[in-house]
Amino acid sequence: MSNPPQSVDVLILGASAAGLMCAIEGAKRQRNVLVIDHANKAGKKILMSGGGRCNFTNYDVSADNYLSQNPHFCKSALNRFTQWDFIQMVEQYQIPYHQRAHGQLFCDDSARDILNMLLSECHKYNVAIQLNTTVNDIKQDDDKSFHVSIQHNTKGNDVICSSLVVATGGLSIPKMCASPIGYQIAEQFGIKVLPTRAGLVPFTLHEQDKVHFSELSGIAIDAVVTSQQQQFRENILFTHRGLSGPAILQISSYWAPGESIFINLLPDNDIEAIITTARQDSPSRKLKTVLAQALPKRLIATFIQPHILEASLQHLTQQNIKSVSDALHNWAIKPNGTEGYRTAEVTLGGVDCNALSSKTMESNTIKGLYFIGEVIDVTGWLGGYNFQWAWSSGWCAGQHV
Repeated sequence: MSNPPQSVDVLILGASAAGLMCAIEGAKRQRNVLVIDHANKAGKKILMSGGGRCNFTNYDVSADNYLSQNPHFCKSALNRFTQWDFIQMVEQYQIPYHQRAHGQLFCDDSARDILNMLLSECHKYNVAIQLNTTVNDIKQDDDKSFHVSIQHNTKGNDVICSSLVVATGGLSIPKMCASPIGYQIAEQFGIKVLPTRAGLVPFTLHEQDKVHFSELSGIAIDAVVTSQQQQFRENILFTHRGLSGPAILQISSYWAPGESIFINLLPDNDIEAIITTARQDSPSRKLKTVLAQALPKRLIATFIQPHILEASLQHLTQQNIKSVSDALHNWAIKPNGTEGYRTAEVTLGGVDCNALSSKTMESNTIKGLYFIGEVIDVTGWLGGYNFQWAWSSGWCAGQHV
């Protein structure tokens, strides 16, 4: 004999950043909230984020920091629950934090501080969290409530709810239990899902390039990276597979297969001017000596032909100098691809924003069905923006579930 269905006001699929924030806000309104997750721990991605320090938001947040086919969609949520609102929450819990470059905020101690804060709030408002739980089936009954068949460990039971919130995240980092279920639920209810791909992800190189640049593995350098649509200045990192580092991760979200990217390895210098000045002062110096003052020797040897590097400045032609300048200021490289979801920090694409209310995150066609966080076609830059989207979208849905 099966157990009678469990009845709750709000069922949230995903004990994620967005899911937990939504649960807290819904429970503050006296709603009976159950959060389920197929992982064995809540907030796994929170714990691993920011090298274990959780880059939980950014001092400077605007819609310009997000990619979406509907670039205006995120504005309402970001304006209604801002970075300052989340910072206030962090400060109420006396969590020590610090600012890094570009306004990024990190915990001083551990990402666990952020997760513990969310779980404490859940406990305070009587949110039930059930882990190791999978969804087998979802139906909408005649009375518009949702009938969800779930399996906890080996036991199956049903949950009936008036509000169903999908906070299942994207496809990035499969070892963190990433799953396509959120997209499948959207499609089941006739909601459009835009094509997904890995974002904030390292590039792989074609075999010939990989061999050529393999000696540089481990070198990090401040650079400006440009694609057809966008430009970022931060470190790039040469790896044994290709290119990584913050500037590369940022540009990857804008890159399309087959495109080249352009990298300025010396953004604060003008190589032609440096060589011209050095030639006037010390015409017999070798080019490699001058360049080694600005860039790692291994890098110079990889980018500049040996006979030019060994030449004295007085023997360089204008064409030589221009070719050196182009190699270092305007390096064009065509990635082979990306490392994919395995190492991607986010998933681009997802549930079509045009199918949702930007104020409540509720489906325009299915009353009581909400989508929040990464499962939606809103993807932030590196730097705390994806967490802020999770907090903001979760908070907005929490006011209405």
